Amino acid sequence: MLTYTLRRLAFAVPALLAISFIIFAILDLAPSDPTAQLPLTIPPEVREKIRLSLGLGEPFAVRYWKWLIQFFVNEPLNLIEQWTGWSFGDGDRLRVLSWQTRSPVVDLIAQRMPQTLWVVGMSYVLGALIAIPIGVISAYRQYSWFDQFGTLFSMVGFSIPTFFTGLLFIVIFSVNLEWFPSIYDTTHEVTDWESFVFQIKQMIMPTMVLGLYNASQISRFMRASMLDNLGQDYVRTARAKGMTEKVVVLVHVMRNSLIPVVTVLALNLPQVFGGAIITEQIFKVNGLGQLLIGAIEGGDIPTVQTLTFIFAVLIVLFNLIADLLYGILDPRIRYD
Repeated sequence: MLTYTLRRLAFAVPALLAISFIIFAILDLAPSDPTAQLPLTIPPEVREKIRLSLGLGEPFAVRYWKWLIQFFVNEPLNLIEQWTGWSFGDGDRLRVLSWQTRSPVVDLIAQRMPQTLWVVGMSYVLGALIAIPIGVISAYRQYSWFDQFGTLFSMVGFSIPTFFTGLLFIVIFSVNLEWFPSIYDTTHEVTDWESFVFQIKQMIMPTMVLGLYNASQISRFMRASMLDNLGQDYVRTARAKGMTEKVVVLVHVMRNSLIPVVTVLALNLPQVFGGAIITEQIFKVNGLGQLLIGAIEGGDIPTVQTLTFIFAVLIVLFNLIADLLYGILDPRIRYD
């Protein structure tokens, strides 16, 4: 499996380079001006100096190289300096600056990443914990009242968009019942038990909105995969050997049924960051979604380019993770 992983990583590098070039080229063609929102009293020569300070006077190839080097050289060296205390000096290392804040783009993303990971990560874990049992029981008790309820739950959850669910949760649980805060306080720090409880409370609604949306889709895939495997010959053979029903369903059938579900989980996880953009706007979570929306509205091309490339990296990475999990779930799959 190690050889297969290294080979996949070797193929992923040129693929990511091609993706990065396409992203940079398309967004670079956008008619955006970093000085467009400045006061009209600023003279043209000052505006031109601002553009030159941001590197816009350099050729396309130079600007692309400086933007790309932050991922493979600049930021890795900064992380090594932070972890080890070593100093590599400034050298020729350059950092891509945001047009809005004049701060390094990677620093802005690093500040917003924890909030998004907390909300998105917990919502995906919650969605999987809800969806897998519903899919298993619905398939095993096909056409029962539980199956009908699971079908209704998945259809309603997948049909209703997250912005409507988020507003509905705010009206019910924040305005009427006053159980949870409607706005996510990203400046809150956990220092004691009360602050920890508050952190959990403010995470519940955005996590539930994304978690229910994920669970509604995953449960349908799990049900369909379970129904397909329950009729296979190996299930009848396992029952004929005297294995208990629990072992047959939970060990043999469920393990094989998770293979297509892993594909859905791996491919949808990067897309959840897109759904989190809407949810973060509703609950005012100061995460990557809020950063991306602000960058698009302000014409901050370097920030949009960097975030878009990070989403592409996530897709490639989780595809690799899904392929590796296939070998764990199905012993027949060999990567040698």
